Amino acid sequence: MFDKLGSVIVRRKKVIFPLFIIAILIAGALGSSVFGKLDSGGYSDPKSDSAKVFEYLTDVFKVKDPAVVLVVETKNGVTSPESTASAIKLEGQIKTESGVESTLSFWSSGGAPSLKSSDGNSAFLFIYGKSIEWDGVQDLGKRMQAKYEGDYENLKVYASGTGVFAHAINTKIADDLKLSESISIPLTFILLVFVFGSMVASAMPLLVGVSAILGSLLIMYLLTLFTGVSVFALNLITGLGLGLGIDYSLLMVNRFREELHAGKTVDEAIRKTISTAGKTVFYSGVTIVITLASLMLFPLMFLKSFGYAGVTVVIMAVLGSLVALPALLAILGTRINKVVVRKGAITPKEDGRWAQTARFVMRRPVAVVALSLILLTIFAAPIKDIVFTQVDSRVLPASNPAAAASKIISDRFPGQEGNPIEIVVPKGALMGTQINQYTTEIAKVDGIVRIGQSQVYGDDVRVTAIHSMGPRTPDAERLIQEIRKLPAPQGTLIGGVAADYADTQNGIARTMPWALLWITLGVLLLLFVFTGSIILPIKAVILNILSLSATLGAITWIFVDGNLKWLVGDFTVVNAVDTGSIILVAVVAFGLSMDYELFLLSRIKEEHDAGKSNIESVAIGLQRSARIITAAAGLLAIVFASFILSGVTSIKMLGFGVAFAIILDATLVRGLLVPALMRLFGERNWWAPKSMKRFTINH
Repeated sequence: MFDKLGSVIVRRKKVIFPLFIIAILIAGALGSSVFGKLDSGGYSDPKSDSAKVFEYLTDVFKVKDPAVVLVVETKNGVTSPESTASAIKLEGQIKTESGVESTLSFWSSGGAPSLKSSDGNSAFLFIYGKSIEWDGVQDLGKRMQAKYEGDYENLKVYASGTGVFAHAINTKIADDLKLSESISIPLTFILLVFVFGSMVASAMPLLVGVSAILGSLLIMYLLTLFTGVSVFALNLITGLGLGLGIDYSLLMVNRFREELHAGKTVDEAIRKTISTAGKTVFYSGVTIVITLASLMLFPLMFLKSFGYAGVTVVIMAVLGSLVALPALLAILGTRINKVVVRKGAITPKEDGRWAQTARFVMRRPVAVVALSLILLTIFAAPIKDIVFTQVDSRVLPASNPAAAASKIISDRFPGQEGNPIEIVVPKGALMGTQINQYTTEIAKVDGIVRIGQSQVYGDDVRVTAIHSMGPRTPDAERLIQEIRKLPAPQGTLIGGVAADYADTQNGIARTMPWALLWITLGVLLLLFVFTGSIILPIKAVILNILSLSATLGAITWIFVDGNLKWLVGDFTVVNAVDTGSIILVAVVAFGLSMDYELFLLSRIKEEHDAGKSNIESVAIGLQRSARIITAAAGLLAIVFASFILSGVTSIKMLGFGVAFAIILDATLVRGLLVPALMRLFGERNWWAPKSMKRFTINH
């Protein structure tokens, strides 16, 4: 397959390359429409009991969540004549705004206690929008915040709610993305010039990376027409697009130069490059696709979006590396080395520092393995203190107006009046006694403040229970579990924000074993086909798990315990990490680690298949691939590390986690542990039953 692809590209290079560029430019132009159609939510399990309650509240009880929540602060108390007059005037003005369907406030409700702060100086004003589409909700939040937040006569107004938070986080991510790209792209290009050794060659990763990003934006836009896509997915597209562009271009260009240096013609070098490095790129891409596709198994749209984005950008990067890049290399030929900056990077070496390092490690394999495992254990130790939560307004900087408003709500309105536990009893109109007994038992549960009045609509009954704890916390999850254990009327459903959080955590826990099974079996099978070994795939998975544990330990120490802020920047310490974000970091880091594993094993196996001993195969394979791996890892780490500049904690954590995992993997794991273990296993590295050998590929 790869030989035929090489022949086609050599013959049609002057047609393939311009057509590819035209297609990518069109994709970029159309895909730019994706901005503004992305969702900042997606953290709920749509098949859970809490989701069914939400549907009941919306469809049956006609309950609508406010798009904007205003906190109106008064100087003389919410019931004073001057405060009441100003608040009524404010609400009347808001009602006339376009996109506003209705409003509800402490004053228009007749002084509902649940809408008043504990000190009596502030009250809620809810704004309900006409549109339920994400674009409309965000737009309303943006306009209400811009127009009404701040001083209004003798009042002070703070804006919060879904629309305001969505606009704030979308704007922050877009601004942070521009900042990270303005730093990472120029810095990466400077380092690419140094790594590739020439100005012309250093532009190759940009071809693959930018084409992968633009192509992915079009796919994401098309997906938004059918399903929700998280705004956070843009960061993964950018990071992986540029990162894989660097990885794959380094591998392809380096092999192309090797073949030219060996005396082959340009056309012969292209064919050989595609049949060797191109094959590695293809299997690497498939490995990462298998890993990232596991995110699609989770019920959360947030994680599914990263699955869609990750799979798409990897496929686009592989396509660019196997089609556009070889076509351009065929056109450039020896001109790939034009404008030399560092001659040593252009000429491949048979022996060097990496080969010497491999031989040194293989002379002391037991000591190297022991010291490496001790270091990984130290990094992994803090993982015992990890605590999980879910994204809320605290992912924004504390100085952000939306985050500040949210903190005011939590400080001044105790009892979570705005986040009640919703109890729906379908066909419960004839179960009055049972429902009363049930709610009496709920009122006795520790953490419940009070039970609201029952509401009957047709045959269905709705009851609210106000609790005292944060709705997206482990304490709230335990509260919901305790309530659900109580004997309840038949068909009773428990919903609300706390139940949504509990159901989401349960959905993740329920899906996790299947995702792990999918990744493990997929990677083991693919690595076996690629290496022809039973031992190497198992060893690779175990090493990646160790590396990943060290990464999660480092994340816990920083983002749960609040350490190292001088390095990663300021963030709100909530003594927990978002479950979805941790899964994302783990899956992305695992996939990229397997990427480097394939790079290394590909060259080692090629040398071993050529008849060299196990030790020489490892030494030469490491020499020819480790420079690429470390350079690619360093550049990819810079791309993801630039996300640390983000003011959004989950993006900051993604940047740090992936960058840390990449550096750890490319140095300690690939540079030391792999050659040491290869030495300890010897020729057994390549063992597999003869009956299975026919399912493997030749290198």
